[in-house]
Amino acid sequence: MKLLITGATGMIGSELSALLLQNGHSVHYLTLSPKDLKDEPNFKGFLWNPQQGVIDENCMLGVDVVIHLAGAPISGRWTERYKQEIIESRIVSANLLYKLLKNNPHQVRQFLSASAIGVYPDDLSKTYSEDEKEVDASFLGQVVVKWEASVDKFKSLNINVCKIRTGLVLSKKGGMLQELIKPIGMGMGAPFGSGRQWQSWIHVDDLVHQYYFAVLKGWQGIYNATAPHPVTNAQMTKAIAGKLKKPLWLPHIPRFVMKLVLGEMHLLLFTSQKVSSQKAVDNGFEFRYPTLESALENLLP
Repeated sequence: MKLLITGATGMIGSELSALLLQNGHSVHYLTLSPKDLKDEPNFKGFLWNPQQGVIDENCMLGVDVVIHLAGAPISGRWTERYKQEIIESRIVSANLLYKLLKNNPHQVRQFLSASAIGVYPDDLSKTYSEDEKEVDASFLGQVVVKWEASVDKFKSLNINVCKIRTGLVLSKKGGMLQELIKPIGMGMGAPFGSGRQWQSWIHVDDLVHQYYFAVLKGWQGIYNATAPHPVTNAQMTKAIAGKLKKPLWLPHIPRFVMKLVLGEMHLLLFTSQKVSSQKAVDNGFEFRYPTLESALENLLP
């Protein structure tokens, strides 16, 4: 099988590319940077620039499945300019891929796209499944709505579309876990606000395997990519501190402090989304790291 990946040089894309290559598949990938181009037997890079509407059309030659991971990180400070970049980096890139497939012969049968659980409303008690219709009124909620709408257009090309709504990704190479480790490792860790907000997380290894499973099984529609056992912020903070053998500060960190430090992006730390992965499990996916304890045992020294 030959797959095209956008965002292949990022934390998730690089892990997914490695998994696909290990299983004997060929990977094409798109990059903005000529220095990131490789031309190996089963791993070949192609240049694109979505903002300029430029893409090497050869990237689609022989491709069966497209996995769209490209998008500006949401961890940057949310200035108005950067918020626009977060939106456009996802939508403009999807539109460019759509235009390429619409206007050229191809054999793509499935289009998988990253998405986010930020679409679900902030709630301390409700558990969200993929059937939820209500959308969070926050910036992230609106990003996901526009993001997924840009992906749904591929259905008009008779391509199966699958959207992977991803939770907080835990990895040794970046993401939320590494940011939490910094203050806790210095003995300055503490839960945020009440600490009761739910954090639906996933080990990066489970995430890339879920993408691969979705390809193998031809998944369509929306699937949550979160571990079966979400935890509260207080539980996560305590578990990391315990694994690192570090004390926690009291009291908890007030919301207004983090708003001063991070601006609007502080919502990432205080929003509560308890998300179910039961649909993925019911469709045959098995998690390697279903509990936070098992994930931290693998990720932390």
